[in-house]
Amino acid sequence: MKKNGAQILIDALLKEGVEVIFGYPGGSVLPLTDLLYESTLKVIQVRHEQGAAHAADGYARSTGKVGVCLATSGPGATNLVTGIATAFMDSVPMVAITGQVKTGLIGNDAFQEADVTGITRPITKHNYLVKDITQFASIIKEAFYIASTGRPGPVLIDVPVDIQIQETEFVYPETVNMRSYKPPLNGDSVQIQKALRLISQSERPVIYSGGGVIISGASEQLREFALKFNIPVTTTLLGLGAFPEDNELSLGMLGMHGTVYANNAIMESDLIIAIGARFDDRVTGKISEFAPYAKIIHIDIDPSAISKNVAVDVPIVGDAKHILLELNKEVTQSDLGDWLLKIKEWKNKYPLVYSRSSGKISPQYVVEQIDKITKSDAIICTEVGQNQMWAAQYYQYTKPRTFISSGGLGTMGYGFPAAIGAKVAMPDKVVFDIAGDGSIQMNIQELATAVENKINVKIVILNNSYLGMVRQWQELFYHKRYAYTPISGPDFVKLAQSYGAVGLRVEKEEDVAKVLEQAIALPNVVVIDFIIDPGANVLPMVPAGEAINRMIGGMS
Repeated sequence: MKKNGAQILIDALLKEGVEVIFGYPGGSVLPLTDLLYESTLKVIQVRHEQGAAHAADGYARSTGKVGVCLATSGPGATNLVTGIATAFMDSVPMVAITGQVKTGLIGNDAFQEADVTGITRPITKHNYLVKDITQFASIIKEAFYIASTGRPGPVLIDVPVDIQIQETEFVYPETVNMRSYKPPLNGDSVQIQKALRLISQSERPVIYSGGGVIISGASEQLREFALKFNIPVTTTLLGLGAFPEDNELSLGMLGMHGTVYANNAIMESDLIIAIGARFDDRVTGKISEFAPYAKIIHIDIDPSAISKNVAVDVPIVGDAKHILLELNKEVTQSDLGDWLLKIKEWKNKYPLVYSRSSGKISPQYVVEQIDKITKSDAIICTEVGQNQMWAAQYYQYTKPRTFISSGGLGTMGYGFPAAIGAKVAMPDKVVFDIAGDGSIQMNIQELATAVENKINVKIVILNNSYLGMVRQWQELFYHKRYAYTPISGPDFVKLAQSYGAVGLRVEKEEDVAKVLEQAIALPNVVVIDFIIDPGANVLPMVPAGEAINRMIGGMS
């Protein structure tokens, strides 16, 4: 049966199990949006294309499914770029669909033309410009396959408007076979045996778990591995929730704003077992001094990530879940009593603490109360900056896919639209966006999207009237010269109300818990403006360029 390109795309999305598209209409996607209007696919119309990309990203991170976003050509497509780059840095499965001018006009500087495949080539796993309607179905199948397999990532399909109206026989491929793309799953058995020997010989091992554990669905296998071998676990920012933080083997997060005991454990360890992590600079600090006594086992599905930043002794390329299943067949448990005792001493000596000023709300206290009231069972999305780090430090993550944040790119404005995507995916979950008064203003227009579609997220604004993290660096390293960091904002309560949301303000610490409980109980989008201590800093902190055991505010 012949179908036009727009109908082929819709039918293909349905075959891929897509339930929702986040997007914004425009001239170059009119044939598609016209048919979407009567299709069974749910379309969430955002107020800015960047919001569409971040919402698709949040949907993908909360479910593990491929998120889908849609924009028109030219500025519509370029407005997706920040969201695509965010997904690329954090290995998020996404398919971005963009309209393009007619094929005969490409390269002629036509109205709303942009070379979106050229622009996004460095920030996509792969991208396509559709030139032949007969290849369209195969391209869509490949796009979803590439986005969701191996190390996931965004794939872009640029669809000229004339392709959307051309017709061809619609046959959707059942499988994909790409000679140049064969992601590995099972690790090399010889390397796995080498790893097991190192583990059995180690006296001070640490598991360093990254977002790849969550992506591969390996959290249960990680927990079994850690408990079987009695090895303490530290996680990256994007690895939060991969290992339950209420377990005594948990060290919490490591790195620039990690716990003192996690960083000490890494620096004193004789073996690091890195799983689905990439040794980025916020984790390693000064690379020449990173883990000086440790041999390193590195498990990752992306071979280019291994030994990229830190040389490793035993590389194992493959899927984290498959490899952990093999490692868990080993039943020997090492005697690590002295090492675990040392870590317990560090935990007692250097706990996460913060000061509470009389008459001012401590932001850490707000996050602790969210954790207490939700019983560690909400989905926490964040913006970027101090709010992000406080959310990472003071909420106790016990399940995967409950912490959603921009890690690699550090995208301000990410958290709120990502929370919208997560809530659409998980309507029965309480979803918070923990934001700063600076970052929330980056995509605050999406209040209209949330209210119109009854996507009842709860937005917590930790309002210190500063771009807080930059101010913190200025205080510590730039002689307190607060250049361009004081920031004004609207009356967030009135702004929320103007969009049809509920706006609340909290200025006293004794009101924090009851207002949070009120917000959760309300069947509405709720914005809570917490007026916090403007001098509160994220501590401990590793200064840039220092070794990770040289921390400010955590140890002398």
